[in-house]
Amino acid sequence: MSAAASAPRGLNGAAIARATIATLVFLSGFVMIEPAPSDLLLCLVVLVWLFFGLKLTRAMTPLIALMMLYVAGGLLSFTQLTAFAKPTTYLATTAFLVISAIFYCAILQADTARRLRTIERAYIASAIVCALIGILGYFGAIPGASMFTLYERAKGPFKDPNVFGPFLILPFVVLARSILTRSILRSGWSMLGALILLAGIFLSFSRGAWGMAILSLAVMVLLVFITEHRSSKRLRMLAALSAGVLFVALILVVAVSIPAVQEVFVQRFKLLQDYDASRLGRFERHLIGLFLIQEHPLGIGPFQFGLTMGEDEHNMWLKGFTVYGWLGGFAYIALAILTLVIATPLVFLKRAWTPFIQCVYAVFIGQLFIHNVIDNDHWRHLFLIYGLLWGAYSVERSAAKTRAKIDRPRTAPEAMHIYATAPVALPRAATH
Repeated sequence: MSAAASAPRGLNGAAIARATIATLVFLSGFVMIEPAPSDLLLCLVVLVWLFFGLKLTRAMTPLIALMMLYVAGGLLSFTQLTAFAKPTTYLATTAFLVISAIFYCAILQADTARRLRTIERAYIASAIVCALIGILGYFGAIPGASMFTLYERAKGPFKDPNVFGPFLILPFVVLARSILTRSILRSGWSMLGALILLAGIFLSFSRGAWGMAILSLAVMVLLVFITEHRSSKRLRMLAALSAGVLFVALILVVAVSIPAVQEVFVQRFKLLQDYDASRLGRFERHLIGLFLIQEHPLGIGPFQFGLTMGEDEHNMWLKGFTVYGWLGGFAYIALAILTLVIATPLVFLKRAWTPFIQCVYAVFIGQLFIHNVIDNDHWRHLFLIYGLLWGAYSVERSAAKTRAKIDRPRTAPEAMHIYATAPVALPRAATH
């Protein structure tokens, strides 16, 4: 299940490959329509890369199989529909994202450390640009500012603030880790970038994004402390963490003092909104949905839950069953659990890419948490995370097999084979 090569060849093929990857990741931050421009470009890139050879390993099989079952469940749900135009576009977007996860996993099988670094830098650059657009749009400081806000909340170049905020979290965690583990004198640009991303996350006024950011940061800090055995480093991290918390608290106090920000913040800071706990609110819809999926093993298809209940599922686990049926719903649950199992050992390895994978893992934990309140089956960064974790796992599996072959002692039959095929020196004839 592999091709001969893993990157387009030619004049400086490795650099061209990394530039292509960087472009795809950067464009994933601009999703005001679906399919997004990055989805269409991805299809072209995948076709070209397949021509030159895209390496698929055996370790990737669970990812590919479960995602194919997920899409297949969505196709089966079409048997319950009478109108197909919007659902077809919806499922096509899901298929693009599934392809993207498999693609990012596959390209990491070669030049792993440099390609992960390329993805990390491109994502950070994209997030900072998107955050700046959202911030400037929120304060009306750029032409067409209303395009980048929704319900008095920053949404940047996304359709929804609830996607914009979570998109910024992975690069924010990466920069926060850099600040935590490096000297302050070397962290100037990281602190500036983290501050921009923090402002974007805050002005999205997404409670899910706020909770996800806090949880992801907590997991990242825990991992850093567990994997750092030097006491002096841990003490410095504690000092940096304390200073960072105080600084962020001060910034938030200043931000909330702005009247326009204060009004929306007070409204959004409530744990439960009217549309959460009211009749046919978010949580009652979740309960109704649990009974609904028992009656529809093939699902009910895209958009049908919202048409019936007045609002979408706002729950990834529930949406897995309503849109993708029992087949897709159970496939996604299996994928989430299996990803957690294979990714956990990765964060304790000593590799050049371990710091980035620790951040990816921490944000994946945050993603699983907000699955309970947001239906994020069309978040490009979620599928990127799946691709990165499975890509790193596949690389480690391949490396482990290679080491095992080198270190494996030869068995008796192998030794006899070597003896039988070795050249035999015949004794010279005796001379008299």
